[in-house]
Amino acid sequence: MKGLTLDTGALIAFERNDRRVVILLARALDRKLAFVVPAGVVAQAWRDGRRQARLARLLGASHVEIEGLDDTRARAAGQLCGVAGTSDVIDASVVLCARRRDHAVVTSDPEDLRALDPTVELIEI
Repeated sequence: MKGLTLDTGALIAFERNDRRVVILLARALDRKLAFVVPAGVVAQAWRDGRRQARLARLLGASHVEIEGLDDTRARAAGQLCGVAGTSDVIDASVVLCARRRDHAVVTSDPEDLRALDPTVELIEI
């Protein structure tokens, strides 16, 4: 595993100061693991920047990359949903991001991600 891809549940847990997530990310940072958040995940978690200072700091940190959802990635996410018989393209973008980078996914929703790829490495929070 080269890093962590964070899903919406991970961002929400971090924002709520969930100790499990805070400790997990601190340990990953100590190990110099990469952190990536697909842009659609940011959209799902972001509601009011005036009240999301913790999340804003995380997303703006130099060690966190926000992966865009361009045409190629959007089509791949849609294709994965079609193959898996699911409809959540954001979950699909999380799985594809993790696959491309050899990352584990930090998630509160393992069932939906396993439906898209039963082999993806998950860290359930």
